[in-house]
Amino acid sequence: MMRSRHTLAQLALDLLLIGLAWWGAFWLRFNLDLPTDYAELAWQAQAVPLAAYALALVALRVDRHVWRYASLSELRQLARALALGGALAAAGVLMLRLPQFPRAVLLIHPLLVVVLLAGARALARSLAERDAGAGAGAGGAAPSGRRLLVVGTLQEAAEALRAIKGSQHWRAVGIVSPLPQEVGRSLQGLTVVATPDSLAEAAQDHGAQAALVASSPGAPQRREVMLQAADAGLTLLTLPRADAWLQADPSAATGPRRVALEDLLGRTPVQLDVAGLAEMISGQTVLVTGAGGSIGSELCRQIARLGAARLVCVDVSEYAIYALEQELREAHPQLQGVYYTANVREAERLRAIFQRHAPSVAFHAAAYKHVPLMEQLNEVEALRTNVLGTLNAARVAGECGVRRFVMISTDKAVNPTNIMGASKRLAELVVQAVAAENMGTQYVSVRFGNVLGSSGSVVPLFTSQIAKGGPVTVTHPDIVRYFMTIPEAAQLVLQAGLMGSSGQIFVLDMGEPVKILDLARMIIRLSGKTEEEIPITFSGLRPGEKLYEELLADDETTEPTPHPKLRVARVSGLQSLDLVAVQGWIDAAGPAPEAGAVRAWLMSRVPEYAAR
Repeated sequence: MMRSRHTLAQLALDLLLIGLAWWGAFWLRFNLDLPTDYAELAWQAQAVPLAAYALALVALRVDRHVWRYASLSELRQLARALALGGALAAAGVLMLRLPQFPRAVLLIHPLLVVVLLAGARALARSLAERDAGAGAGAGGAAPSGRRLLVVGTLQEAAEALRAIKGSQHWRAVGIVSPLPQEVGRSLQGLTVVATPDSLAEAAQDHGAQAALVASSPGAPQRREVMLQAADAGLTLLTLPRADAWLQADPSAATGPRRVALEDLLGRTPVQLDVAGLAEMISGQTVLVTGAGGSIGSELCRQIARLGAARLVCVDVSEYAIYALEQELREAHPQLQGVYYTANVREAERLRAIFQRHAPSVAFHAAAYKHVPLMEQLNEVEALRTNVLGTLNAARVAGECGVRRFVMISTDKAVNPTNIMGASKRLAELVVQAVAAENMGTQYVSVRFGNVLGSSGSVVPLFTSQIAKGGPVTVTHPDIVRYFMTIPEAAQLVLQAGLMGSSGQIFVLDMGEPVKILDLARMIIRLSGKTEEEIPITFSGLRPGEKLYEELLADDETTEPTPHPKLRVARVSGLQSLDLVAVQGWIDAAGPAPEAGAVRAWLMSRVPEYAAR
């Protein structure tokens, strides 16, 4: 293949420098006073090192490097080529058997070659960076950009400075490191000016308007550093997550972005068995109930990305299923999406959908989940959707030969104190009972806690209250909850569906519980407000609400799985469940059963349920 003129010019310049190094080696050997006889020897042997180094540079493809972007990787490749070229040159010259040839030249020459060729590349890169950042300040950013402090260790700051190099929007003016021993040291022309506890003073001294938090998700003290930056009144920025490069919108992965609430929670990215999930989903028909909800819609997005041949989306909400249809058609035009407005409480409607499309995998996310609403006036609705709806979906899945059925459960099913939690625990028992009747289908349930930003969760509520000027209402100063992001929850549900054996209940690693009061404070700070501007008030625990949620019941233990964020709940004694009696009682309860009767019946089926 013909080489470009640029490549040939670079190779010619390399050979010119190698020739200069050859003569330089002779001059140094004879203290810059080269005798005529030895000059003749240099002329006679010069073709050998030129040929040897040219062969090595071409063989190791060094001639194809772009000097202005030379990095350590290219320099390592150059070093290997020069080592090979030096060995070939020495061998070739010695084979010539030139009389009285100064062998010290064969040692001096490679050293000069390394200095000249590496120096040429360093000079080219320096000139390129100077041109790109002409008139720029520290960090290679435009002087007109907003001034920011990079918060992180020197190693983390180095990664961040590479990310913002050449940015027209941001200009790094200093580094704030959590390691006191790094204060006073410098990196790329920037000095470590302070530790995070002095961030406010450092920002004022350097006129910084923003703080770029360079530590990665899950790093120690990340949340504390972010809150300190927020307390200093700075705009909080962080770098895109690695998985942002896979998003449809490439702008999501370029340059710093504002800190989101999930960054403050400090959760590390989920590691998925992509090959196994692709085998389970790719080319298959997958059905999702509750497809228009927060978890259901994210499951649909993940399933579409994994290459499902057909995605059957079922939801009772017309608007939710319409919005999902519009989104998936735009993002995944190749996907064969099928969209149904249907209620899981209607077994025959579900059976018709399953029989028509014969899905190989089904995810059951349809449920009522709002605790206070289900606790009063709507008790029977929780039973009809969460229990009968699950029974219908699970039975139909077994009848129609679905290979895997995954039911979305909740931490509120553990030692439940409310109707919603008790109905979801009963739904878990229903799935296990149906699993015993249908050995050809793998049935699993997956428990997790609150999902950030899901419909009905506290995050949208707090955001709305802040937008109205406050106050932000928290039920109790000591109430705590487990949280994870919507994509993380959906990914772990998929992973559990891949790994599970029939009848198992998976428990997701939710990390450390978060106080709702701290969560409210985080959201207020992220909005650019203070607690003086947006006060926090306490409204008292709502009906059925408890201070903390559990992921495991008292009579359960867990066993590890190959995935670090998934564990299997083991029940000491599997409770038998009469499915016919369960369905019969709910059907016979009528449209408006007495609330006490509903609670008493639930207690008879879920012994750990303790109504409040």
